[in-house]
Amino acid sequence: MLMLQNRPPRGDSDDAREWGEFRHLPGKRFYDFSKIRQEIQDETERGAGFNKGVSEKQIRLMISSPNVLNMTLIDLPGITKVPVGDQPTDIEARVKKMIMSHIKQENCIILAVTPANSDLANSDALQMARDADPAGTRTIGVITKLDIMDRGTNACNFLLGNIVPLSLGYVGVVNRSQEDLNQNRSISEALAYEDQFFHDHPVYHGLSDCCGVPQLAKKLNQILEHHIRMVLPSLKDELNCHMIAVVKELQTSGEVVESKVEQGAVLLSILKKYCEAFSALVDGKSQEMSTRELSGGARIHYIFQSIFVKSLEEVDPCEALTDEDIRMAIQNANGPRNALFVPEVPFQILVRRQIHRLLDPSLQCLRYVHAELLKMSHACEAPEVQRFPVLRRKLEDVMGKFLRDGIKPAERMIGNMIEMEKGYINSSHPNFIGGSKAVELAVQQLRSSQDGTDVESVSTLEQGLRSRAVLANSVVKGSLPNQGSHPQSMNERSVSAGNAYSRTWGISSIIGKWASPNDRSANTALGETFHDMELLPSMIQLRDPPPILKPLETQTEREAVEVIVTKLLLRSYYDIVRKNVQDFVPKAIMHFLVNHTKRDLLNAFVQKLYRENLFKEMLREQDDVILKRKRSQEMFCVLQQAIQAIDEVDSEMSSPNSNSSFSADTTMRLPRTPSHHSHV
Repeated sequence: MLMLQNRPPRGDSDDAREWGEFRHLPGKRFYDFSKIRQEIQDETERGAGFNKGVSEKQIRLMISSPNVLNMTLIDLPGITKVPVGDQPTDIEARVKKMIMSHIKQENCIILAVTPANSDLANSDALQMARDADPAGTRTIGVITKLDIMDRGTNACNFLLGNIVPLSLGYVGVVNRSQEDLNQNRSISEALAYEDQFFHDHPVYHGLSDCCGVPQLAKKLNQILEHHIRMVLPSLKDELNCHMIAVVKELQTSGEVVESKVEQGAVLLSILKKYCEAFSALVDGKSQEMSTRELSGGARIHYIFQSIFVKSLEEVDPCEALTDEDIRMAIQNANGPRNALFVPEVPFQILVRRQIHRLLDPSLQCLRYVHAELLKMSHACEAPEVQRFPVLRRKLEDVMGKFLRDGIKPAERMIGNMIEMEKGYINSSHPNFIGGSKAVELAVQQLRSSQDGTDVESVSTLEQGLRSRAVLANSVVKGSLPNQGSHPQSMNERSVSAGNAYSRTWGISSIIGKWASPNDRSANTALGETFHDMELLPSMIQLRDPPPILKPLETQTEREAVEVIVTKLLLRSYYDIVRKNVQDFVPKAIMHFLVNHTKRDLLNAFVQKLYRENLFKEMLREQDDVILKRKRSQEMFCVLQQAIQAIDEVDSEMSSPNSNSSFSADTTMRLPRTPSHHSHV
């Protein structure tokens, strides 16, 4: 692989000389081209052996000269039909595979070399070129050994394309013979001999435009120029795309900062960008807004409304309470006596339990928002932070501690709010159902559930409940209904006396039809019974009470109404508290955690990280970042030079008086290495 590099001439005599350098001998320049030829021979023997072996390993040689074009020439081995020496049995297939891997590339110009003393129609080089380039738009036919054809024959039909036509045509050349190589005949002498041969030949003299190595160089130069015109726009676009990518990498890598002032400015800029990006993400003003999923503050709103609020709305305060639980609580609150009214204590105990259940989901909502803020802190890291792993770790530590500290006051506020709701049950709330309404609804529910109940019995029960509700309200006010017209009965006096030691919800006990009108008859019968008991021969023994006592399994209508009333009161007050919690908890989280973070995060960063003695440590870069920046800078310079060169070429080609920068004569000043077989 011969890589030609054009080097503009300078005043220094050493720079004006041509030199070569092998890839396997980096740094060693060869100014004597005979030594270059010898090194090629030696490297061939080292890689392929001494007995005509073949190797796919490339010998890469770079020639730097002011007399060459910037291009790469690949000298491929000739096709061998019969293996000889150390060549493998499949030598033909291997060589064809090697050749095809190069000539199938679209930006490759194929030189199909065929000797003049062979049948052009059977040329292996032309056949492979046609397989790789069916249109023939990048194939040039090269006819060699024109000076050793049989007398009376010529290659005129070959050169004119009458046998196997090619779009780019044919060029005939006369190379040095093996005898010339053995005698070290120079290139200039060989070119002079070739020029004289074509000048004196009667047939080739009229085909001077397609004969000679200078004409081949000229044709290659023209093809190269045409190829450059074709690929120049796309090549320029590709280089610009690479340039943009490299510029982005350089922006990510940043610049090296040395002084304390620069380090402080860079650190403060990173901290400000971090906080601004965080606030923008929370407020929904981020430039990196996603269109596929919720992000930033929208996720917090989703947690508040779609998770927290809806979850509380789906909770039934009586879901975990059975009728037996409520009945048991009411009877336990009565103590050793039968209460005339539904006591307040069971309701307060049960409703406080349900209010306390709201604490866990409220704190869980706080934890969800905290987790979202942590995610946002990772998403809003500036690209510059990636350069400094120590600073990135410090930012994460300070941010994590800051958010943990913000959780504590929010937790206290939420806990205090729940305790306030538990500490005072506001039965005077305008949205609270109240006792009279609860009794009315309870009777309606009982009536709808007891389809077989006597209508008169239910009506009597309803009238008794309503009258006792009015009675209870009057007792609370300190007076009885119709006090001036009717004297108090025993039942009324008992109600009035009971009010002195029992707090009620204004809901009377269900006495109704269970009260007996004839108290004297009852006392007489009771006395007779005790008289009869004294005549019995033995005492009646009572059963021992069981360790766990429960009410009778049979539930009376009175108890059923009391249970329904308690449920209605419980649901009514729970809804009031639930709405308060649904409104207050998001406000507490936003104030103590989210808004606090937006306001004071930068101050916390400056206080913890912006210290002169920490600048060097926090802005220390990793080795791979430094290496990446160096490579990007080198690539940036190379791309700049490439784009500049393309602009110059484009300018020269666009000029109407432009000519090729290199003539055929100057192009061929490069000494040629010996060829062993036909070339493609």
